[in-house]
Amino acid sequence: MKNEVIENNKSELIIYESKDGSIKLDVNLEDETVWLSLEQMAKLFGRDKSVISRHIKNVFIEEELDRNMVVAKFATTTKHGAIKSKNQTHLVDYYNLDVVISVGYRVKSLEGVRFRK
Repeated sequence: MKNEVIENNKSELIIYESKDGSIKLDVNLEDETVWLSLEQMAKLFGRDKSVISRHIKNVFIEEELDRNMVVAKFATTTKHGAIKSKNQTHLVDYYNLDVVISVGYRVKSLEGVRFRK
């Protein structure tokens, strides 16, 4: 596992890589916690996004965590689908380490255990 930190004003970017190199994530570190998107968690845990989404939903339904405390919206820039040279920015939900850990226990992922360590 390789972790690299890139400082960016108030937040940092950590590059997480699995032991075998098959998983590589750019992880946001802000307010003393890591933040992952739904897509990043799906990749980390090796599960479909719909499975991760269902587990996240259950975390909040069961009141294990308070959504207002563990979810943040970060601006993400992507390439525009219709116009090749244009980028677009949209807000994406990111979940802090508490959510990542809760989902990790629910999906029982070995890579999730490595990530927590």
